[in-house]
Amino acid sequence: MKIFKPTHKLLTVVVTLFILSFITNTLAQEKIQMVRLAKIKVDPLQLDKYNIALKEQMTTAVRLEPGVLTYYAVADKNEPSHITILEIYADTTAYKSHIETTHFKKYKETVKDMVKSLELVDVTLIGSANKMEK
Repeated sequence: MKIFKPTHKLLTVVVTLFILSFITNTLAQEKIQMVRLAKIKVDPLQLDKYNIALKEQMTTAVRLEPGVLTYYAVADKNEPSHITILEIYADTTAYKSHIETTHFKKYKETVKDMVKSLELVDVTLIGSANKMEK
């Protein structure tokens, strides 16, 4: 009976494959989309100004930043000053880059006295359907 003894070369290949597998898995995990809900209560007397600033920030971010994938902003029909924003970023790196941009900082400065409360909720996207997708 012949006993299989791994050679140095075979052992090197196995270890290399294991390391590459680990690195690939780690990189893939880092590229998971970041999905967040921003729940905002705005001063009702400043709602029109807030909506203008929000729309400017959203359209600029989507236009200029490849990592900003989606923004949807909705207002509660019974309380229009209660706004929820669905934000989808390519990954956490894209989000971190986004909050350092000039247009985002301008938005934050513009609305700082308009926003009464802000709750950020990280969520997991479990599905989507959209007729506008190409």
